[in-house]
Amino acid sequence: MQFDTKIAVVLRDDLAVWQKTNVTAFLVSGIAGTVSGVMGEPYRDASGNAYLPMFVQPVLVYAAEGDALRRAYDRAMARGVELAVYTYELFDTGDDEANRAAVAGVPADELDLVGIAFHADRKVVDKIVDRLRFHP
Repeated sequence: MQFDTKIAVVLRDDLAVWQKTNVTAFLVSGIAGTVSGVMGEPYRDASGNAYLPMFVQPVLVYAAEGDALRRAYDRAMARGVELAVYTYELFDTGDDEANRAAVAGVPADELDLVGIAFHADRKVVDKIVDRLRFHP
């Protein structure tokens, strides 16, 4: 099935594996919590156990060097696409309030980005991630 929109995550390619998975989880939570229509219905198995809903469409994860990640960020911002951002400083913070303060204290062009996530029209996403490769 082809969707009219895409969910994309772009991660800096030099992160440790635990960092990549952690950053991805945090970033997509921003989309799940704010974008209407991206979440499906709860799951239920044949034994009657209920499970939480998940996205209704795939999440595309891309790897990028620092400059390419910044280029994707700039392209998204220029197109008015809302982003979830994760900066390197967030690895050292301990809670949500400290995370927001760490981002708030840095101008946009100085953010030490390690990942971004966004949901947009598929053609817009394709332009933002142009020349990036899928994460291996």
